[in-house]
Amino acid sequence: MPVRDCYHENLKNALIKDGWNVTDDPFHLKWGKKDLYVDLAAEKLLTAEKGTEKIAVEIKTFSGDSEVADLEQAIGQYFTYLAVMSRNYQDRVLYIAVHEDVFTDIFEEEPLGKLILEDYKIPLIVFNPKREVIVRWVIWSNTGN
Repeated sequence: MPVRDCYHENLKNALIKDGWNVTDDPFHLKWGKKDLYVDLAAEKLLTAEKGTEKIAVEIKTFSGDSEVADLEQAIGQYFTYLAVMSRNYQDRVLYIAVHEDVFTDIFEEEPLGKLILEDYKIPLIVFNPKREVIVRWVIWSNTGN
C-alpha cells in the first residue's frame, strides 16, 4: 500500500464538500505484474440523463528539496498512471491535485511548470487544505484552456 500524502484527508473532504462520492481510496491499477495506486477515485452524478463523471486524483505536495525533481516525479507518475488508465479506465479523467500555494509557485509563476502544463494539458485540482475546499479546476479542451 502506498504512503498517503499529508493532504490526503483534506483533499478527500474537499471533494466530498464539492459533491463527489469517493469510490476508491486508493484507486488500484494493475498492469502486468505491477500494482499501482492512484490516491483517490471519485464519481459525481451529473444529471439523470448524462450519467456520472468519474475522476482519479493523484495528490502532489511538492515538499522535496528540489521543485524540479518534484515536478519530474509528478509528471512521470501522471503519465504512467494515464497510460494504464487509457487501456482499462477510459471513462475516468486523471487529475493531479495540488495545494493552492504550490499551484501559484510551480504552475503560475515558474516558467518550467507553466511550460509543462501548457504543452501537456494536464488537468489539475487546486485546493485549500485548511478550509478543505477546491478553489480551482484546471481543465483543458482541444481549443485551449
